[in-house]
Amino acid sequence: MSASNNSNNSNDANARKAADAPTTVVSARPVVLPAPDRGEDLQVGVSAPATGGELPVIVFSHGFGASMKDYAPLADFWAAQGFAVLQPTHLDSGTLGLPAEDPRTPRIWRFRVEDLKRVLDGLDLLEASVPGLGGRLDRSRIAVAGHSWGAQTASTLLGARVLDSSGGPGEDMSDPRVKAGALLALTGLGDDLTPFAAEHFSFMRPSFDTMAAPALVVAGDRDRSALSTRGPDWFTDPYTYSPGSKSLLTLFGAEHSLGGIYGYGAAATTDENPARVALIQKLTTAFLRSALYPEDTGWKAAATALDEDPSPLGTLQHK
Repeated sequence: MSASNNSNNSNDANARKAADAPTTVVSARPVVLPAPDRGEDLQVGVSAPATGGELPVIVFSHGFGASMKDYAPLADFWAAQGFAVLQPTHLDSGTLGLPAEDPRTPRIWRFRVEDLKRVLDGLDLLEASVPGLGGRLDRSRIAVAGHSWGAQTASTLLGARVLDSSGGPGEDMSDPRVKAGALLALTGLGDDLTPFAAEHFSFMRPSFDTMAAPALVVAGDRDRSALSTRGPDWFTDPYTYSPGSKSLLTLFGAEHSLGGIYGYGAAATTDENPARVALIQKLTTAFLRSALYPEDTGWKAAATALDEDPSPLGTLQHK
């Protein structure tokens, strides 16, 4: 073998090693955004790759009772893939201990939406508060994501609305800064709520008729909610009843925790499955990147790979 061939092989090996090397991620929390009209300043967790510029942004809304400290399997992975991930802690978080009789409780769903918009309004402050992050966020490439109640929160910025008491569409709380979303275990139409849920959670009457922004909806085929009279198909409503470019990932055997996205070894996980979480990581990343960068072909390749997998963990639909 010639010296030239040895050199080429060595270069190829080094290139593969560099490509496989772990990406250094920096995280900071809490970064505090002033919120005088909220009763509590907004705490935000920030995760981002240590190097690189023009970072696309994902604003993530946690599920009921969680906080910016949760969902590390998603936040860490997205940051390692080149996204800046911003995780506000909503007022319902168990870390804040807001009592049920607090006068803000009936409006927490609105405060949640306002939290996401406050994060977008506060990008300058967030950048300046995290060492090394200044000037590195791409404000033209912003996505939202969320799980469970957080998915409903995120969906409003994509165009979903909450029906009012007469059944008419409520306020338009969409945000033009947000270009796409990943909605995990998003609850379905309010017509199918149990009597308890209908009485106590009036905000769970969504309309997806105007949710036109591109989104990936993720549902588990064993996700049965105590708030709905329907089965797991309830969680596919956001895909079925929304217009525009949408994809639906239905995960086989997945319950509400979708295999463990809450966190590594989290007690809330009822269906721990690392391979399922890895698939969610891969597909959400590919979808959001291709939605924010139309020339990117990663989503098409990932969807094809799942379709051709002889033992798939789920199935994809598109419209």
